[in-house]
Amino acid sequence: MIPILAKLSKRFLSIKPSSFRRFLYDKIDFSAQIIGIVGGRGSGKTTLMHQYAKSSKYKPSQILYISCDHPSILNENIYEIADDFYTHGGKLLLLDEIHKVKDFPSHLKAIYDFTDLQVIFSGSSAMSIRHELADLSRRALVYDLPILSFREFLALKNIVHLKSYSLEEILHSHEDIVVEIISEIKPLEYFSDYLEYGAYPFFKEGINSYSERLLEVVHTTIDSDLASIFSINYEKLDALKKVLYMLCSTTPYEVNKSKLSNGVGISWSTLAKYLEYMQKGSLLHIVRGSKGHKTLHTPNKILLNNPNLFSVLCAKADVGAIRESFIVSQLLPSHQVHYHHQGDFLVDERYTIEVGGRSKDIKQIKGLKEAYLAIDDIESGYDNTIPLWLFGFLY
Repeated sequence: MIPILAKLSKRFLSIKPSSFRRFLYDKIDFSAQIIGIVGGRGSGKTTLMHQYAKSSKYKPSQILYISCDHPSILNENIYEIADDFYTHGGKLLLLDEIHKVKDFPSHLKAIYDFTDLQVIFSGSSAMSIRHELADLSRRALVYDLPILSFREFLALKNIVHLKSYSLEEILHSHEDIVVEIISEIKPLEYFSDYLEYGAYPFFKEGINSYSERLLEVVHTTIDSDLASIFSINYEKLDALKKVLYMLCSTTPYEVNKSKLSNGVGISWSTLAKYLEYMQKGSLLHIVRGSKGHKTLHTPNKILLNNPNLFSVLCAKADVGAIRESFIVSQLLPSHQVHYHHQGDFLVDERYTIEVGGRSKDIKQIKGLKEAYLAIDDIESGYDNTIPLWLFGFLY
């Protein structure tokens, strides 16, 4: 085994573990031999792996952590390193940023077939990982780690530790739930902070430097992850960034293909591919029509992945876009979200949700069954009017 890897691994394991655990930690079946954690940069994948390593039954000498984008393993064979580690008594192998390893599925398969190592790996959400791991589909468990929820943000700031609620509970019992929550905190006191800097755990490293860190996440995702995974020519990368800048200051609307194409200076067929890439890279949400909608294959709304991106990508963000970006980001980890021609979104082919400010009324969704208003800047709601912030308690 390369000595520098052992040294870096010991340094990694010596770090004091964070006491805050993402919601996903309790959903992972850690008895599996191969576990994947996939998500956008900065979402907390490495921290989650570290927490498991520190709480596991294994001794530090039986654990090897490898950052796959470290210069020391360039051109090295991950399987050979794993086999050497296993031969010397290794038990747990942590592979961070595995998408940096060429042909990583074959390495994982060989590790599974020829060793008893438990492997936990993290990777960019841009990977089509379930497809690439087809040969290990029955053996590898892959989990998606989204941005922080509003509830997790409050917990990570150690303001209050509250439980999450299902979508059905929020839609049908929001008045009772709000009473429980506001007996502990005033949510509107912290919601604007979340919208500005609460989506990524690294806000704990300094709020003043948060914007710079987030902008670096955006650039690294495009210039490194997406460029390498999808073989995008360097000169085309600016087009991806242009899309982000256009969306942050634009009111959510049904996609105008020619306007978008002309705005970034590339054809729609090429731009459509790039939009898909950016969605996989956790930079965008593409909201399409449902199965019964005639424009199923054309994105009806394109939103930035989360509200925090607005503050670093444009001087004057559109408040409607921020609201819609928030609710979609909170719904998507567990629900299907489609464009709705009458309301803003159709959730799980059942619930219609219209998003807006205090002045929004039910006119848009009048006459629809199971239709709800998600209203910003209100502490509590009534009947089918629900405070927007409450959707941040879904996970």
